[in-house]
Amino acid sequence: MTLQTWRQLALNAPRACADPQLTGTLRAIPEDFVVEEDLGFAPDGDGAHLLLKVRKRNANTGWVAQELARGLGCQVRDIGFAGLKDRRAVAVQWFSVPATPRSIAQAPGFENPEFAVLEMHRHRRKLPRGALAGNRFTIRIRNYSGSGEQLQQRCESIARIGVPNYFGPQRFGREASNLARLAAPRPGRPDGFVLSAARSLIFNAVLGERVRQGSWGTLEPGDVANLDGRGSVFPVAELTADLPDRLAQQDVHPTGPMWGAGELMTRGAVLELEQRISAQLTEACQCVSDAGLRQERRSLRLKVRDLTWQMGAEGVVLSFWLRSGSFATAVLRELLADEVDADDS
Repeated sequence: MTLQTWRQLALNAPRACADPQLTGTLRAIPEDFVVEEDLGFAPDGDGAHLLLKVRKRNANTGWVAQELARGLGCQVRDIGFAGLKDRRAVAVQWFSVPATPRSIAQAPGFENPEFAVLEMHRHRRKLPRGALAGNRFTIRIRNYSGSGEQLQQRCESIARIGVPNYFGPQRFGREASNLARLAAPRPGRPDGFVLSAARSLIFNAVLGERVRQGSWGTLEPGDVANLDGRGSVFPVAELTADLPDRLAQQDVHPTGPMWGAGELMTRGAVLELEQRISAQLTEACQCVSDAGLRQERRSLRLKVRDLTWQMGAEGVVLSFWLRSGSFATAVLRELLADEVDADDS
């Protein structure tokens, strides 16, 4: 399978809304895309680390970590953050740094033209990757073309049934560079970016096929389901009487494979679908299996919480909350006919 086909499967997967009619401009300025982390827990109030709430504009998360280390007198490896945030945006995210006399004295009010420390709290642990409940997004769409009725209908549908939980373009690198690296294997274990791109490619391809079939938000015998917002999964041997209502409430979702060594958990027609798609992506499957990753599952459907929309003189403003590990692009591509570009953070 060619790199171009991989790009198509990863980045141009089918929409649940077959033909969005709305168009507009995203990220005309960084303030048009605002994301704020929700840690899901409170700082400890004591301990050997500081939790810093940082507001950054048009800056990479990694670069901010380097600047914090340089300004507060620690090593970059000692800086913790839950995840990478968009560069071409305004992002409010948390960092942890060792609590030293210098950092305690200098962190409050620490700033430069690209970022500023808003809050400081004592904490007992370094902030690990993934230690995040979710993110709240506020996104302005300028040059909006479409009626208010169309916008309301699409937003109400998204709030009611969710959206396909595709991995966003960020996972595949600028101009899908991580897929290109996957297609040109080198000796040794691939780095984390290539492995992540390989798993995301397989998942998006399986999800895309479920979207074509209209089964991305339903369950059938042989599926593996997960509870909304939790990592636990369970096999669906039969469709019990409570499942339709739980699906309608978005309490449970079907899942797709996060590829690795070991057997797929699905059965029947669902297993046949996943085997058929994975057989077309043997290089990606082999890459992650050889690296020692194990089979895992990810929800095929993404619940979009607290979705609001408002039309004004400067365009449409959307606000919504997504769980950690999901992408705002998955929501935007169900609203807009335009292709939603990746950020290069």
